[in-house]
Amino acid sequence: MSNSAESTSKRPLRVAIVGAGPAGVYAADILTKSNEVKGGDFEVSIDLFEAYPAPYGLIRYGVAPDHPRIKGIVNALHKVLDRGDIRFLGNITYGRDLTLHDFRAFYDAVIFSTGAIKDADLDIPGIELDGSFGGADFVSWYDGHPDVPREWPLEAKEIAVIGNGNVALDVARMLAKHADELLATEIPDNVYQALKNSPVTDVHVFGRRGPAQVKFTPLELRELSHANDVDIVLYPEDFEFDQASDEAIRSNNQTRTMVNTLTNWLVEDHTEAEAPSSRRLHLHFLHSPIQIHDAGGNTSGPGKVAGIKFERMQLDGTGNVKGTGEFVDYPVQAVYRAIGYHGSPLDELEYDARRGIVPNEGGRVLDAAGNPVPGIYTTGWIKRGPVGLIGHTKGDALETIGFLLEDRLSLPPAENPDPEAIIELLDARGVKYTTWEGWMKLDAHELALGAEWSADGGAVVRERIKVVPREDMIAISRK
Repeated sequence: MSNSAESTSKRPLRVAIVGAGPAGVYAADILTKSNEVKGGDFEVSIDLFEAYPAPYGLIRYGVAPDHPRIKGIVNALHKVLDRGDIRFLGNITYGRDLTLHDFRAFYDAVIFSTGAIKDADLDIPGIELDGSFGGADFVSWYDGHPDVPREWPLEAKEIAVIGNGNVALDVARMLAKHADELLATEIPDNVYQALKNSPVTDVHVFGRRGPAQVKFTPLELRELSHANDVDIVLYPEDFEFDQASDEAIRSNNQTRTMVNTLTNWLVEDHTEAEAPSSRRLHLHFLHSPIQIHDAGGNTSGPGKVAGIKFERMQLDGTGNVKGTGEFVDYPVQAVYRAIGYHGSPLDELEYDARRGIVPNEGGRVLDAAGNPVPGIYTTGWIKRGPVGLIGHTKGDALETIGFLLEDRLSLPPAENPDPEAIIELLDARGVKYTTWEGWMKLDAHELALGAEWSADGGAVVRERIKVVPREDMIAISRK
């Protein structure tokens, strides 16, 4: 038996997980429930680190507040963290408060599950004009992310949203929906007030391919029709289906459901409605963005967005598209790109800038030469890229934990595996870390704010009001 095996077999395996979103919590849960641990082969001691004072990552700061069913995932994550066998340590930033050297000193293995929070780039002229925004940035704002400005410039009457995934629909729905409908959610007060004063009348969602190639889900699509006083507008010329589309409709229930929903909306006769709605949400397909321009047609300089040009596309038989040479311009005063998320580099680890991931094989992090770095792992979007739904991260975590367990007896042992040693280091550095008990205080505080608002004459019952400023979250959690 190796020295590392001898040292770790006599004490709990110390594991740090960096990132307390679904990916990190799933990894911790799978590790604690692994056959090796349950069978008594060894014990495990897990610390779950989070850059925000509160847990849940994407669920708290990346899901629209009017998604109660998706938010329900929080209940499952809460049960895992509330068991008491996983220690949560929040408000700790990797690379600033703790380094890779620190983690190696106190843990036998480190799993990075930091996700992907930045907007993917859209490289077209005019993308830097005033009024051009990233969808991920907007999501962070309306979800009350502690590190973004409290204000958002909602000045446009006509808005373009680029993308045909769930985030694009979330962004469009939040822009088009009347703010009073969001009061029953955990929407922060500053977001409610800004959305209530928005002058928007038309939100246009544009996708490059056809209705059978969209990337959103039936649930997201159906939720568009639940907004009051918002008409959904579609265009017959955008409904094109090729051989690949027909095959997808026949073989995929989800595709068939979405195409049927869209087609039904298209053929519905809205002319007999009692009165047109005050807002409209337009769904466009087969549009590829070419440039954003200001009122003078310029695509650079300090100008404000005044329009966006697209090339009309056509399907090529394989489900992909090719240009038609026909161009169309839409007058808009704001453009939101929602074409995907992108991961961020992590200190002292290799980074694949094109894919936005930490290079790895099945979750084993690789060095510059392509060799596994002993004791360092990754899971979730920073492992495989920002694709798939939240539930898909379970499979990622299962794979990563499998390799960690396979490597267990050869892991480089921690210099100081005492669980209190990392706390002493954080205290010595003056890090105002938060705990699970602190989160319970903050959670109760937010619920109390909602109850207080509802009892004070509010016509709508508010389950909670989210606390936004980081310093307030820390103060409530640590008092």
